[in-house]
Amino acid sequence: MNPNGRTSSSSPTDQNRQGIERGTRHVSAFTPEALPSADEARASLTALRREVAKAVVGQDETVTGLVVALLCRGHVLLEGVPGVAKTLLVRTVSAALSLDHKRVQFTPDLMPGDVTGSLVYDQHTAKFEFMKGPVFTNLLLADEINRTPPKTQASLLEAMEERQVTVEGAPVALPDPFMVAATQNPVEYEGTYPLPEAQLDRFLLKVTIPLPERDSEIDMLGRHAAGFDPGDLAAAGVTAVAGAAELQAARNAVAGVRVAPEVLGYIVDLCRATRLSPSLQLGASPRGATALLRTSRAWAWLSGRDYVTPDDVKALAKGTLRHRIGLRPEAELEGATTDGILDGVLASVPVPR
Repeated sequence: MNPNGRTSSSSPTDQNRQGIERGTRHVSAFTPEALPSADEARASLTALRREVAKAVVGQDETVTGLVVALLCRGHVLLEGVPGVAKTLLVRTVSAALSLDHKRVQFTPDLMPGDVTGSLVYDQHTAKFEFMKGPVFTNLLLADEINRTPPKTQASLLEAMEERQVTVEGAPVALPDPFMVAATQNPVEYEGTYPLPEAQLDRFLLKVTIPLPERDSEIDMLGRHAAGFDPGDLAAAGVTAVAGAAELQAARNAVAGVRVAPEVLGYIVDLCRATRLSPSLQLGASPRGATALLRTSRAWAWLSGRDYVTPDDVKALAKGTLRHRIGLRPEAELEGATTDGILDGVLASVPVPR
């Protein structure tokens, strides 16, 4: 079975298979001595907001979500109406982090091989060669992911979870760092294929992008009136302030952030409370609890601390859990929202002292 899901009567030779397997071996490009210090890495990632603000106005929270996901080796689902700069935001973040990025417009006729890559027969060498798809990048923008059929959506599952693509039984490793930033429109559902819970659960965070405030929108229009070109980030003054080395140093530091037993219990109690809510038919799973632990540690480190507080958990709870819970139909008819339910859960679960 090839990456497009079609059966092939031919298969790659043993030599080709060995070549694929050799491509899976990943050796870290950084030694501890070559990495910047944790403080230098934090300063670089903090400066990221200033760089992104040169091109995108009023999206600090979204930028923070993308950085947290990168620190946790996770993925982000961006939800917002058309025209709120979702694509520009991801492009600007990749430029400010000096990371490679690719964009895939998800459409009803997109095939799995268009994302992961395909085996192509080379007549000159009489061998099958694997042509890598756009998923082989650092930052993949999956634009309007819910407009492609489930078969193609599922082609990302292995890449998101295992960070590899299997070709004829042999795994091919993806670059490191690797993150999927997928977008979807919350108001238009005609011709769409909603993501199933199993795939939603693969996203570490779901960030909702609101319409800008009046002052921010005036600022944005002023920039366009002055000649701002969204396609030319260099002209906007966006420069790389961090890279893979800073991300690796930051990840190492986040791994050392301490979490008290009381805070661990608080995370578990929040997730268990979603499972008991009468307004929800689906509560946060244990994977949701571990995700909240990871995002809370990253946020604590970005805030300059080496320990997690309950406030860190609260700050990331909605972004980490809103896509992992499901409303009951009757609650939805009454106007309840997932964020509203989570607000109630945060208010009802006792905070450890």
